[in-house]
Amino acid sequence: MLPTLASHNDDIRRLLDRGYAVSFDQNHLVVRDVPYLDAAGELQWGTIVTKLVFIDQVRVRQENHQVSFAGGPPYELDGTPIRNLGDTAHTISLSDTEPRVVVQRQFSNKPNGDYANFFDKIERYIAIISGPAMGKHGVTARTFKTYDPAPDDSVFKFRDTLTSRAEIGDLTQAFKQEVVAIIGLGGTGGYVLDFMVKTPVREIRGFDADAYHVHNAYRSPGSLDPDEFDHSKADVYAKRYENFRTGLHLETKFIDAESGEDLDGVTFAFVCVDKGSARAAIIDLLIAKGVPFIDVGMGLSRKNGPITGSMRATYFDEAKAVAVRGMDLVPTHDTKDDIYKTNIQIAELNALNASLAVILYKKRLGFYVGEDSLFNLLFDLGDMRSFGQRHED
Repeated sequence: MLPTLASHNDDIRRLLDRGYAVSFDQNHLVVRDVPYLDAAGELQWGTIVTKLVFIDQVRVRQENHQVSFAGGPPYELDGTPIRNLGDTAHTISLSDTEPRVVVQRQFSNKPNGDYANFFDKIERYIAIISGPAMGKHGVTARTFKTYDPAPDDSVFKFRDTLTSRAEIGDLTQAFKQEVVAIIGLGGTGGYVLDFMVKTPVREIRGFDADAYHVHNAYRSPGSLDPDEFDHSKADVYAKRYENFRTGLHLETKFIDAESGEDLDGVTFAFVCVDKGSARAAIIDLLIAKGVPFIDVGMGLSRKNGPITGSMRATYFDEAKAVAVRGMDLVPTHDTKDDIYKTNIQIAELNALNASLAVILYKKRLGFYVGEDSLFNLLFDLGDMRSFGQRHED
């Protein structure tokens, strides 16, 4: 990635040409071998880290005038802290690639008119941080050393700048080995798929045997190509997301009691079907295979006025899935006069139902804060309140 950046960004190329030990890690520009003095006047070596904001796939710009620093506070020759650095405690989640960079602080030194580019910014900070060490020990930050960049094993086909901007790289590590199945790619399942496509899970398997019709377009994410009508939902979504990520495998098929092999290796599943008997077979299969999962559903009705009802997300973990199955929280029998099947356009409710399910899944992995005992979540459309059920210890 670094050679690509250097070839399309003159300021980064100039840093390399000048001999700075530049590398790339988690959407940050990393400059190692930065000398500085500690409080005792001894020579230390630190690393400057600054965030890259991607304009497109290969061009970058600065986010602001600040930099982060892996190292202790730098000192002047007289043993006083270097002034005008705005030294504050700060952390960033970078990779574990050796030599590992552990950010400890953030500096803020803004010249008149701000920095024109990364070259000016890095040169200025090195002059401030390293000047005393250069004068006392005759060292330089221009070591011309090269460091292997962090391995880019991302499932995404373009740089995930959202994670670096939010500084949540450590939290997203929980998804790296996840293999997620989405059973049913209808209204709610389509939104679950959209959310999971943008989550760095290793693999997504989606299953639906139905065709994509006009009414589906009104409750599915993304843009519409009229040529998609009458094609399978799996094919439509596979084409829609093929340029976004790898590890996406969508199949035109139903999952039933005989589909065990399709779920081999799956670490988590979302059940997004509206037929009770199909749901029952899928639930029993997942429980038998020891796969934790979340089942979603809506209970909607209309008599003489507006639509009323609720959205549900029910979590079946490995240890208590049988017990949850016995609580009859999810419909496992086919019903007549189901309002959902009359093609009422409820895209926002599908998206909300999917959001509840994905949030519950991410809470399980520690991405969001919350109690592990939460297993059933209801959102009431009337008073816009949510209700959660938790396992008793």
